[in-house]
Amino acid sequence: QVSLVESGGGSVQAGGSLRLSCTASVYTYSMAWFRQAPGKEREGVAASLAGGRLTYYDDSVEGRVTISTDNAKNTLYLQMDSLKPEDTAMYYCAADRDYYSTYGWSTAARYPYWGQGTQVTVVS
Repeated sequence: QVSLVESGGGSVQAGGSLRLSCTASVYTYSMAWFRQAPGKEREGVAASLAGGRLTYYDDSVEGRVTISTDNAKNTLYLQMDSLKPEDTAMYYCAADRDYYSTYGWSTAARYPYWGQGTQVTVVS
């Protein structure tokens, strides 16, 4: 079993920055950030897979967001810059202890473990 604890959410003006953190109770090879806005489906934002060797970003955040890991701390980060109101959502950390998966990085079913979420609100 893996527990995930997110932090770093908050309210920020458009154009501002936030850094989200997710600390896992044990090491996991694959971790990702998803988000869900009211009335919308959960979507993948970014992922760090294969022990950090592979990173992926959704087109909507490419160039504005950086995902990184600190393996010594079992922690995943999401640095978000140039935030837009459409980035407003609950952000969830997800993890998979497996190195490989047949699922794509943005498929929620790939990740058995989920955090409780941290709210990000971007005001214009």
